[in-house]
Parts: sequence; C-alpha cells; structure tokens
Amino acid sequence: MDPSLIVIILGAALAGFIQGLSGFGFGLTAMAVWAWALEPRLAAVLAVAGALTGQLLAAFTVRRGFDALRVAPFLVGGLLGLPLGLWLLPRLDVPLFRAVLGGLLVTWCPLMLLAPRLPRITRGGRIGDAASGIAGGVMGGLGGFTGAIPTLWCTLRGFDKDGQRAIIQNFNLAMLSVTFVAYLAKGFVTPAMLPSLAIVLPAMLLPALIGMRVYIGISEVAFRRIVLLLLTASGVALLAAAVPVLLSR
Repeated sequence: MDPSLIVIILGAALAGFIQGLSGFGFGLTAMAVWAWALEPRLAAVLAVAGALTGQLLAAFTVRRGFDALRVAPFLVGGLLGLPLGLWLLPRLDVPLFRAVLGGLLVTWCPLMLLAPRLPRITRGGRIGDAASGIAGGVMGGLGGFTGAIPTLWCTLRGFDKDGQRAIIQNFNLAMLSVTFVAYLAKGFVTPAMLPSLAIVLPAMLLPALIGMRVYIGISEVAFRRIVLLLLTASGVALLAAAVPVLLSR
C-alpha cells in the first residue's frame, strides 16, 4: 500500500476518535499526522471535509443538551468573525498572533487542569458568548482553530458537558460548512483530491462513533480534563507552527 494512504487513514482514524469524544479537534489531530506527508492544501481540504463529516454525524447521534437560545450568540459571533479572519489573513502578522494565542493556551489550560476547582466566570452572559464566537470565527479564518476559544470560554463559564458539547458541536458545524463552501467556490477542491477524500471519510466514521460512545459514558470531571488537555495541545500546535517562523526572521 502507498505510504501516503496509510498516513491519511491513520490521521483520519485518530482525528475521528478525538472529535467524536470531545466535539472538536479533528483538524488539529489530523494535521499533526498529515503535515509530515501531505501537500498543505490537500491536508487542509481533507481536514475540513473530515471534520464537517464528523460534525454532521454527531448532529444526529449526540444531541443532548442542545439549547438554541444558548447556541445562537456563538453562531452569530462566529459568522461575523470568520470573514474578518479571512480579511485579516494577508494583513496580520499571523505567526506572532499564533504564538501569543498558543502561549496563552499552554500557560492557562494546564493551570486550570491542576487547580482543585476551576475558576468560573459568572458575568458577561450573551455578550461574552458572542465575543468568544467572534474570536473563534477569526481564528477559523486565520488558522482553522475555530473551537479553541469558544471551548475555553464554555469551560470557564462552567457549562455542563452536554451543554458545552452542543454549543461547540453546532458552532463548528456552522463554521466548517461555510469554510468548505468557500473552498469549493475558490476552486481549492480539485478532482485530483477526490480519491483521498474517498479514503478519509470512511476511515474516520467508525472511530468517530466509538469516540461518541466513550463521551456518553464519561463523567463531567473527566470530560473537562480531556477538553483542557486538547486545548493545551492546540496551544502547542500553534507554537510549533509559529515559533520557527519568528526565529528565522
């Protein structure tokens, strides 16, 4: 078998499980595997397509905790932030931005993980929810990490695991749908990518379903620990992408 096919399958399977378990993280996990063997544009298209498939699957299988009024501010903010991120992309110092955000995540999330009781934000309400959605949308436009900031905000707000899962799941579903439509409109998805897409989608389905089953059985405490670990990993990934660029200047 072609080694690149093995890399695609392994990345899709691992990312599918992580997304099924946590509700986010497909792109982060898959890119950590695919970046070593795949052309960047192909990896980006596969990551968005796989993550979107996982979110569509979860929308029909993990629906506990959904509250349209609670989700709405995140979605509105995200849809406003995504085009802003795309507009800023050629104008902003993206490596520096990623390094600052990555540094925040790798500093703050482990401290929250080690704290006996997590701090809880009781003020901000819908304005804060919308602001975190905007930040997630901007990050989606700048680097594809749509779920990191909204997930951290939901954790600080003390939402239960089903409520948090419903918010992040539907937020990412909306952002990924818009992103994939934009990819299609700009011609990023080419006929040469179709065989790879045909491998990714079935490779991630069973692991995603297994991850969803594990999610249903874990406790609130275990879920928060998993989320904070994944956010820390997101920060490490951002730093790994940004620091070499900054040091080479």
